Amino acid sequence: MSDISFVRKDMLPPKEPPASEVGVLGWLKVNLFSTWLNSLLSVVALAFVSMVIYKLLSWALVPTWHAKSLSECREIFAALGKDGHNSAACWGVIRDRWPQLLFGFYPNGAEEGVSDQRWRPVLDLLLLGVAMAPVLFSEKVPRKLIYFTYVYPFIMPWLLWGGPIWTPICIAAGFVIAYVVYRVLGNIFGSLVGLVAAVATALVWWLFLSGPIASGLASILPIGLEPVASRQFGGMMLSITIGVVAIACSLPLGILLALGRQSDLLIVKSLCVGFIEFIRGVPLITLLFVASTLLNIFMPPGTNFDIIMRVIIMATLFASAYMAEVIRGGLAALPKGQYEGADSLGLDYWQAQRLIIMPQALKISIPGIVSTFIGLFKDTTLVSVIGLLDPLGLTNAIRADAAWNGVVWELYGFIAFMFFVCCFSMSRYSMYLERKLQTGHR
Repeated sequence: MSDISFVRKDMLPPKEPPASEVGVLGWLKVNLFSTWLNSLLSVVALAFVSMVIYKLLSWALVPTWHAKSLSECREIFAALGKDGHNSAACWGVIRDRWPQLLFGFYPNGAEEGVSDQRWRPVLDLLLLGVAMAPVLFSEKVPRKLIYFTYVYPFIMPWLLWGGPIWTPICIAAGFVIAYVVYRVLGNIFGSLVGLVAAVATALVWWLFLSGPIASGLASILPIGLEPVASRQFGGMMLSITIGVVAIACSLPLGILLALGRQSDLLIVKSLCVGFIEFIRGVPLITLLFVASTLLNIFMPPGTNFDIIMRVIIMATLFASAYMAEVIRGGLAALPKGQYEGADSLGLDYWQAQRLIIMPQALKISIPGIVSTFIGLFKDTTLVSVIGLLDPLGLTNAIRADAAWNGVVWELYGFIAFMFFVCCFSMSRYSMYLERKLQTGHR
């Protein structure tokens, strides 16, 4: 009987997948048109989105950029056959008032005898990007740039508020003196004694010595910038100033509060729990009213405590309470073996927190931390209730002008766009950081 079995000797090359299963068509079939119900919902949603986009573009894409008043915009609308102001956008208000939305009433040289100072917040923002680069993108920038990051906190207030250059130098000298005291006394009497002595020395320097020394140096060498009052701050400059400082200060304070809440020391734990629960139970607007009106009552007579500084302190305390709970969640998510591993290596408490526990807890808490940052930045608009002119507060001043009385959506849309750019950037950076620190298997 003959053997008629067939054995293939050559492998056939793989065929290309059907065009309907790959590329755009494949994606549409899997995600939008997999079943008849999904197809129906996709068509309805596409029709709704198309209608919204068409209405939005027909409202926004109107040549009113060069209009100098709302009446001129209405004349353009009438020529285009638009029915009323709400049927189209009057972008002339943005062209006319965008510097005010960005800088508030910061000196711009419009008044006689007043020079244009708006280059200072612009330079400050550029330097902020340089200072943040070593922190946000440590692997892509020169490491020595971190020294400028240490110096920037003293440059920023001097650029914005002005005054003699010796004031920030004397404030920075307080940190240098405190560090020297800590190193000298810490090596002799221990780190705790050195820390207490360093803090006491810095407070004495700042409260009693730095002011007279700065004034004396300013009288000898009057180098500085033109002073600008806090009431002249406004617009996005004010929101970014409050937001950046509060964000930078709330993270380390939140870490300390989270560690204090988990401490075995009863007094430390009670103080941290009481602070966190009190702050989380009080609206931010209440704290801002306290900063604006009641705080001066508890200060010594004649004390002039800057209003923006008061707002920054209250915003920092408010955000730090929420930050502490976010970080505490990250600490609780760590397995007990991480703490036992730190103990087995012979590390003390602070070494274990710095090298093993806190890096992992912060990585877990990145989404919550960034959400708190975004919420804090958006909450800076609440300062309008205490008289500071943030972008939303400036809309009332702009609409009080007879030329733009009645313009609403254009102003709010422009402000929403600016906040969206900032908040979306923070969100995207958090996603980049999560991918960068991803060490496990998906």
